Amino acid sequence: MESGRGQGGIQLLLAAEQEAQQIVNAARTGKLARLKQAKAEAEKEISEFRAHMEAEYQKKLAQTSGDSGANVKRLEAETEAKVQHLTTEASRISHDVVQMLLRHITTVKN
Repeated sequence: MESGRGQGGIQLLLAAEQEAQQIVNAARTGKLARLKQAKAEAEKEISEFRAHMEAEYQKKLAQTSGDSGANVKRLEAETEAKVQHLTTEASRISHDVVQMLLRHITTVKN
């Protein structure tokens, strides 16, 4: 009888060990599945973030190059206006400058 009870105890222990092994295997499988899912989600988020940042970069690049052309046109217009202003001022005072130079040149100092 003692051996029957011992055999039964061993059988129970073996069954418990197999059940524990199945639980551990199921936990490992679940963990691996969750890790794969988390990795896939992270890769998706990285991809979306990268696409968003690339779109922002392209947008800024387009704005900058567009501004460059606008800045060149603005600077050309400002330069033309300044040249026109200087030409007008030079024409206005050229007679006075010539008179001043003639006065200094023709004045004899002792």
